[in-house]
Amino acid sequence: MTSREKVRRALAHQPGPVPVDFGSTGLTGMHVSCVAALREHYGLPEHPVRVCEPYQMLGEVEDDLAKTLGSDCVGANGRGTMFGFPNEGWHEWRAPWGQVVLVPEGFRTRVDASGDIYLFPEGDTSVAPSGHLPASGYFFDAIVRQEPIDEDKLDPADNCEEFKPLSPADIDHWRREFTRVRGEKRAVVSGMGGTGFGDIALVPAAFLRHPKGIRDVGEWYISLVERRDYVHKIFAYQCEVALKNLETYAALAGDTIDVVVICGTDFGTQNSQFCSPATFDELFAPYYRRINDWIHAHTPWKTFKHSCGAVRPLIDHFIDAGFDVLNPVQCSATGMDPVKLKADFGERIVFWGGGVDTQHTLPFGSPKEVRVEVTERLRAFSPRGGFVFNTIHNIQARTPVANIVAMVDAIEDFNRAGN
Repeated sequence: MTSREKVRRALAHQPGPVPVDFGSTGLTGMHVSCVAALREHYGLPEHPVRVCEPYQMLGEVEDDLAKTLGSDCVGANGRGTMFGFPNEGWHEWRAPWGQVVLVPEGFRTRVDASGDIYLFPEGDTSVAPSGHLPASGYFFDAIVRQEPIDEDKLDPADNCEEFKPLSPADIDHWRREFTRVRGEKRAVVSGMGGTGFGDIALVPAAFLRHPKGIRDVGEWYISLVERRDYVHKIFAYQCEVALKNLETYAALAGDTIDVVVICGTDFGTQNSQFCSPATFDELFAPYYRRINDWIHAHTPWKTFKHSCGAVRPLIDHFIDAGFDVLNPVQCSATGMDPVKLKADFGERIVFWGGGVDTQHTLPFGSPKEVRVEVTERLRAFSPRGGFVFNTIHNIQARTPVANIVAMVDAIEDFNRAGN
């Protein structure tokens, strides 16, 4: 059975070996420091690791490491980064924790007197920075650049400037990406972008030089209640652009893709939800349903929804909106017990993640504790298929390499035993 066949069986809710994803997306990867540590541990050729996603400082999991980790997925990734510059023109850069990494040409920084690092939208150092990496930090925070709001002059078009038809450069990039992964024995995971309605990570628009509209995170959440008509107009415009772009994207991809990432919009906190099921159904679901319905009508792809937090009350609503996959399955959040999730939803949605807690167990537990938790999660989620192993979101900086190795070994042992 190839890796792709393993993933497809899981997506079809058929029993079999548990497939694994390490690094196919910006939601299932690992910090660049962890990638380097794993390469050293496994004796792979050492060289500066590419930062494939600078916002979270995620490292590229190259084919040799992916094979060593047993990863069954490969990404077909977009051209741009969260800061609006393309992943090209690589050069060396020394991170504040001392690691030499490779970053794109547009990764241009300014360092202040305290050692804090600032990154610029589209690499344009003539405008205000849009990213901040503290001197003692390991990833960037978006800088809110909200202009004063005049309620009488609010225009939904200002929150739509990032939603555009695919450019010739984008189309050329996707053509190359799909050529690269066509014929892969691993499952191909991709994402066009522009289909995540209200993704809070994108609201500050770290990729725009002069973002207009509502770009403050707190103000955006207020708008979900007080300016709902405004938000509907944004989502409606975004949806129309996305559907047109999907036609182009699908024509290029064909059946090369197995899973398409639709959404990184978080609807859960550690203990509750950012909105009620009724609000999700009224404000978000109509647009997600249109996107999912188009994909299911025109392609064989499965659609992937990311949402951290305590989203159990919303899972039925995600399913009704047409999502096939839920990630990262934050089992540490309220109501997210893995056994109950599998019993209540496991026949109707694929769990992609939940394999080990990246807030507590993986970074701070012992290798034995990691192994125990991983095995428990495999036993909970794997029966009757419908599970792809990944950690709960990305593996964070300073996670002990021995713990990551313990996780990988536990998966291999579980599958080898034929569970």
